[in-house]
Amino acid sequence: MDLRGKTLVVTGASRGIGLAIAERAGRDGANVAILAKTTEPHAHLPGTIFTAAEAVEAAGGRALPLATDLRVDAQVEAAVRATVETFGGIDALVNNASAIFLAGTLETPMKRFDLMHAVNVRATYLCTRACLPHLLAAPNPHVLNLSPPLALSPRWFKDHVAYTIAKYGMSMCVLGMAEELRERGVAVNALWPKTAIATAALAMLGGQVDPRHCRRPEIVADAAHRILTRPSRERTGQFLIDEEVLAEAGVNDLERYAVEPGAPLFPDFFVD
Repeated sequence: MDLRGKTLVVTGASRGIGLAIAERAGRDGANVAILAKTTEPHAHLPGTIFTAAEAVEAAGGRALPLATDLRVDAQVEAAVRATVETFGGIDALVNNASAIFLAGTLETPMKRFDLMHAVNVRATYLCTRACLPHLLAAPNPHVLNLSPPLALSPRWFKDHVAYTIAKYGMSMCVLGMAEELRERGVAVNALWPKTAIATAALAMLGGQVDPRHCRRPEIVADAAHRILTRPSRERTGQFLIDEEVLAEAGVNDLERYAVEPGAPLFPDFFVD
């Protein structure tokens, strides 16, 4: 199975993992709505919604760049309407957009707490809610959240309580919505990388992780593709790890995803 002719909504797709997922869908000939805020080149971050759209179309797909602040209900609802008007429906939603701030309680200003919860949890809920009427009409509907397995270990909370709560909120959406929508045939799953991924988010780690010890976003994109092309009634409510998804599909040589093949890999947060 592939995504040819399918319509995906991908949040935070102007760069990083979101862009890689959008490009991979484009290679199949999919339609991709790119929901993100960046419309002008940023001094420190690569990509805009327009460069992402060009990449999707260069890969072979159709793209719709939509400048969207995911914290604003009206903008999300307008983006969903534009997607349906342009492509005729929605087959899959990828909730990739995320805000990160790794600090302790005293060091985390409330504006950062609010941003992470607005972008990570609330936007995931909002985008799913806005897309759901159209997903329910699709033949093989999927919601995929880029969020971690729910491992309630204190080690994942003690250094960045606010961030962990926000990411786990996305995972709790998977837990609840999968059961809510199971009988209606909408798959709701989570995907998380086993190792650190070389994206702009590494800058938020204050130099703790050398990109040479990371994998490229394409490993997550290929795993997402495997999930989104499966029958939606076969798998829902699962917290999936990228390399495990690929191994299940018979892909065991992962060196091609390494930034520096042979270098030791830095494990990602939330993965024991």
